[in-house]
Amino acid sequence: MKLSREIKTGIIVIGGILLFILGFSYLKSTPLFDNSKTLYAVYPDVGGLQAGTVVSINGFGVGKVNDIKFKDTKGNLVVTFTVSSDFQFSKNSTVELYDTGIIGGKGLQITPVFDGAETVRSGDTLSTETRPGLTELAQEKLTPLFKKFESAVSDADSVLINVNQVLDTKTKKDLQTAINGLSELMASLNGSAKVLNDILANNEQKLDSSLSNFETLTYNFAKLSDTLNNAGLGRTFASLETTMANLDKVISKIEQGDGTLGKLMNDKELYSNLTDASRELDLLLQDFRLNPKRYVNVSVFGKKQKEYEVPEDDPAAKIE
Repeated sequence: MKLSREIKTGIIVIGGILLFILGFSYLKSTPLFDNSKTLYAVYPDVGGLQAGTVVSINGFGVGKVNDIKFKDTKGNLVVTFTVSSDFQFSKNSTVELYDTGIIGGKGLQITPVFDGAETVRSGDTLSTETRPGLTELAQEKLTPLFKKFESAVSDADSVLINVNQVLDTKTKKDLQTAINGLSELMASLNGSAKVLNDILANNEQKLDSSLSNFETLTYNFAKLSDTLNNAGLGRTFASLETTMANLDKVISKIEQGDGTLGKLMNDKELYSNLTDASRELDLLLQDFRLNPKRYVNVSVFGKKQKEYEVPEDDPAAKIE
């Protein structure tokens, strides 16, 4: 059957239109014959996310990003993506924006939720999350460290400035003098150490002999200690301890007034009587020495003795 020129022209035009539609759908990453659900997510910053990026669930690609455009005057961005209808999940699921590699690149992954709520449908807007990338985490951790480093450098500069202000010409000379003196001191200590080493080297035999004598003395002292122990020194100390205990008991009884000695020490009246008796006996002996005729009257020829007259200054008269 021979086709006319008009029919051929119509077929070519229709084929061109179909090819144009298919090419346009391919460039927009939107399949022409597809039953996928179209979903939306809103982000304040997409970090370089591109149309055509794979959308995954648990690491498995289930769709693609179709379009990214501004939503409002605040700069929020609406990401349009499609997801296969083969996998069903709740509309409370979230869409996470994450880094796909170390050197950059962003991807979308859906965190499905199965909470019994309404299943997601085409045209729904899911809640979003943004996972910090490696660069952001490094910047977040390193920024405080850099600030501390800058503060440390600033403090070090302040310290150096203060040190330069303190270390004037005179101070520097004093420090040099002190360092020189320290060097001389170290040289002197080295000389002293050398002399000490020479003394030890020259008297090594004497030191060995002294140590041997000290060891012998220690051995003899140990033997003496054993001898004293075997001689009953322990029993002697035990007996001495018993004697001291008995002496403590006697002293305790005396302090309590038991016995003659205790009464004598604790009875004040007896002490006063003894003191008075001693004083009177002393006066009596003194009077007997001064006036013996008052107590002894001897007559050899039978004469009558004169009565004794007490002198006025006689101390015995005062007693009467």
